[in-house]
Amino acid sequence: QVNLVESGGGLVQAGGSLNLSCAAPEYAFNTYAVAWFRQAPGKDRDLVAAISWSGRATKYGDSVKGRFIISRDNNKNTVYLRMNSLKPEDTAIYYCAADIAGWGRGTEMAYWGQGTQVTVSS
Repeated sequence: QVNLVESGGGLVQAGGSLNLSCAAPEYAFNTYAVAWFRQAPGKDRDLVAAISWSGRATKYGDSVKGRFIISRDNNKNTVYLRMNSLKPEDTAIYYCAADIAGWGRGTEMAYWGQGTQVTVSS
């Protein structure tokens, strides 16, 4: 069992930035792909960004390309999501997920955190 802990959410004005972190405090997940998803009320859980275990490959959802950056520090067992130029439509609960098989399983990825709320005011 891989326990994932998200942090860094909060309230920010449109145009601002936030940094989210996803940590695995009890497990070395440096062989796992990690992804960020988000879910707004009444909507599906959508992929925001994903990163391979090595960090060499990344993937972004169309709505965040050019604004968000995913990165990881395997020495710290942490994956980051830098969110720039935030918009009110970015408001959602953000979840990180990890899977040794990669991000291809989407919302069926093996391990999930509890989520962190991001609210962008207009």
